Amino acid sequence: MVPPQYYLLLAAAIFCIGLFGILTRRNALLFLMSVELMLNAANINLVAFSVYWGNVTGQTLSLFTMALAAAEVAIGIGIILTLYRNFGDVDVTDAASMRW
Repeated sequence: MVPPQYYLLLAAAIFCIGLFGILTRRNALLFLMSVELMLNAANINLVAFSVYWGNVTGQTLSLFTMALAAAEVAIGIGIILTLYRNFGDVDVTDAASMRW
């Protein structure tokens, strides 16, 4: 059996990569991909603790998190399409000019 520390280290690395992507990127598509990385890191933690404690609650919460991620992508793609249609670019810093 693989120790849970390996899973936690992997999840921390993936979460840090996602956080770095959110803080440094201006492209909306890369922003959404970074959020997905952070959600996947949370899923790894949930499943790792679920296996460690012999409980399926973490795996069930992981499925709900995947459903949340799918809904987030569906709404995010709509926002990205609106940004591209209005500005011709998917740079999130241009969204401040979408005010009335």
